Amino acid sequence: MMKKTGFGNLSEGYPKVTTVYDVANAAKVSIATVSRVFNNRSNVSEATRLRVRQAAEDLNYSPHMGARSLMNKRTDTIGIVLPDMHGEFFSELMRGADMAARKLGQHLLISCSHDNSEEMAVALSAMRGKVDGIVVMSPLLKVDTFRKYLPNDLPIVIMNGNREITEYPTVTIDNYDGAIRMTRHLLEEGHKKITLISGPSHNLDAEQRRLGYCEAITISGLEGQPDIIEGDFSEESGYQAGMEILSRKKKPDAVFASNDAMAIGCLCAFQEHGILIPNDIALAGFDDIPLARYMKPSLTTVKVPIAELGSKSIEMLLEKLHQKQGGDHGREFVFLSSLIIRDSSRRIITG
Repeated sequence: MMKKTGFGNLSEGYPKVTTVYDVANAAKVSIATVSRVFNNRSNVSEATRLRVRQAAEDLNYSPHMGARSLMNKRTDTIGIVLPDMHGEFFSELMRGADMAARKLGQHLLISCSHDNSEEMAVALSAMRGKVDGIVVMSPLLKVDTFRKYLPNDLPIVIMNGNREITEYPTVTIDNYDGAIRMTRHLLEEGHKKITLISGPSHNLDAEQRRLGYCEAITISGLEGQPDIIEGDFSEESGYQAGMEILSRKKKPDAVFASNDAMAIGCLCAFQEHGILIPNDIALAGFDDIPLARYMKPSLTTVKVPIAELGSKSIEMLLEKLHQKQGGDHGREFVFLSSLIIRDSSRRIITG
């Protein structure tokens, strides 16, 4: 006889939790067979598999993912550490990563380092034991700092990292070539004075795009030095750069912003002050975020396959997870860029 307590029956008012034992009894199989079914083992007949699945559905049973992780030593979860999550670039990047993860039966655990090495270390530490591998996007220039915080006990894929880090598979964009191509396009349109709105000085993408711009200006043989205004990849910094350009007595023929967000901010500043694009000043960006084509005028830009960058990183990490010891540690996949010529840089012919 159950002894009464002052708390009464603690199970009253709570629904009965269905267990693996209930499923086994309903399907008339052993607990081990139920486990094999939910872990997708091959040594179960199709008829038994269907009977177990049906019993689980009838009982509204879901296997405990934590317990499955302990048995399989796999979480079916991939960690992603990004430098930022604001803006269309990162939204499109995560769309591609999510599509690849779902296709491959994986979940995503996402964290943000805010482009800070110490915050990246905290994010990586928090993911230990929760993920099977990590995709890290951290365009920091300090290679030693980057290496210092990467875990040695987890598969890693680097997205848009420093190419000096050769011990991990990497997925990158050819920022340098894209910047050369865009600068050449503006020069070929007859613009002799081109101002670059660059990204932050510590950022690898920004550095590669700045070098490509400078290289194209130098090769052109035009008089004068490269003209660079530093931004931070935000719309606000593009707007402020546009205001600085407007304050100058001698304005450039064209402005090349190192990403589309800054180009859009610059465009707003110009339009507020009656500058016609491209009649007065041509304008170009970098990335080809979805919004770029809908601007007025539509934005000329360097197309980066943003969603594909995210999906390829996930695919490469899964390949690494399924490799045996050894493998192609330093494998590199480079996405080539291409020009998307739209209204913001087209030469206006009058006559």
